[in-house]
Amino acid sequence: MKILVVEDEPKLAGFIKKGLEEQSWEVEVAFDGRMGKYLALGSTFDVIVMDVNLPAINGFDLTHQLRQEGVNTPILMLTALGTVDDKLQGFDSGADDYLVKPFEFRELIARIKVLSKRQYSVEGSQHSLTIANLELNFDEKIARRAGQRIDLTAKEFALLEYLMRNRGRVVSRVDIAEKVWDVRFDTGTNVIDVYINFLRKKVDKNHPVKLIHTVVGMGYIFKEE
Repeated sequence: MKILVVEDEPKLAGFIKKGLEEQSWEVEVAFDGRMGKYLALGSTFDVIVMDVNLPAINGFDLTHQLRQEGVNTPILMLTALGTVDDKLQGFDSGADDYLVKPFEFRELIARIKVLSKRQYSVEGSQHSLTIANLELNFDEKIARRAGQRIDLTAKEFALLEYLMRNRGRVVSRVDIAEKVWDVRFDTGTNVIDVYINFLRKKVDKNHPVKLIHTVVGMGYIFKEE
């Protein structure tokens, strides 16, 4: 695998580079967001490991810019910012995973392997997922319903994919939080409901047949009405 590490602390960047190279992976390092963007756009990587607090362009903005440029490489964020809000901001910018400093190196290795397998399994197995008149395109990272394009944020895309892959099965808010956000939310938060409402406005609003349904007290289900 070829890994891009964007980390402004030279000692930590060197430690990560050495450890990843011991896995027989090729590693390139950028010490600020501008150089990270240059390398990410100029070459193909299997996974990008990125700090949040970067000079020039911070990790959140850089991730968002790369996604806007069509870079779909899995991005793992490394940061000392570990609150739920921080994680949500990272995921909303387009990150695929989030590892809080300090971390055990073997966990970093495991996360990278999972992200690389996820990338290849999606690309190798199918390019789109279609249910009823809704198509989710993994190459373009967009959805279409009845032929009309629906632009989604990275997290909306992931949430819709999870619902579609669990068609006909009730998924709880805890299921969604763990599988889509990879975090455990406090029971008082309504972030899942907010994102479901975002999706409904984009996917169901102008169509007579609704696909995203609430099961009171249990969660949500994706099915044709």
